[in-house]
Amino acid sequence: MSGVPLRVVSYNVHGLRDDRAALIGLVRGLAPDVLVVQEAPRRFRWRQKCATLAADLGMVVAAGGLPSLGNLLLVSLRVAIRREWCLRYPLTPGRHMRGAVFAEGAVRGARFTVSGSHLATDPAERPAQAAFWKDELDRIEGPVIVAADLNEGPGGSGWRMVEDGLTGSAEDLPTYPASLPQRRIDGLFVGGGVAIERYEIISTDRARLASDHLPVVADLILPSS
Repeated sequence: MSGVPLRVVSYNVHGLRDDRAALIGLVRGLAPDVLVVQEAPRRFRWRQKCATLAADLGMVVAAGGLPSLGNLLLVSLRVAIRREWCLRYPLTPGRHMRGAVFAEGAVRGARFTVSGSHLATDPAERPAQAAFWKDELDRIEGPVIVAADLNEGPGGSGWRMVEDGLTGSAEDLPTYPASLPQRRIDGLFVGGGVAIERYEIISTDRARLASDHLPVVADLILPSS
């Protein structure tokens, strides 16, 4: 398959509350070009904590943190970031604030936009957040990569809304809870000519220690510019 390879990992790191050494070792071993993080540092000293996480992983911060309510994009030095922005969903009183993060990047001249989010646990909130995010995603032209903890499976309205017009894995691979995976609530989708060469859920002993979610790994092929 012709094009430019790109490895993307999407990972809910559970607020870094689990075995950090296992997390660092796992991600380093996966060697992603782009790491889409949910539940990254978003409160006191969040910049320093995000930078420390990136350094521990041998990566750099591309976008996110507090401005996107805990969604974070980290990249390897192979990736050049051209622009980044964040989106906050309308707040439902008494609920948790959530949002999304975006970055335009390039690898060997092949351009792409990547976005990550973490939708609400409340099924009454999720569809509106998915629609808000999807409106912004639909404005993106060219190759796009979308990754999230959607807090629901492929049958949910939010999942279907986000995936509409994009391509994901047809396999029903559970990602949560990491200790005994039963539900597929973490997804990664592509569009604009991006191809999925390989899609995998990492379910090793180390992964079960590192977070309450399992990481999603996708080896992608970007269209050459």
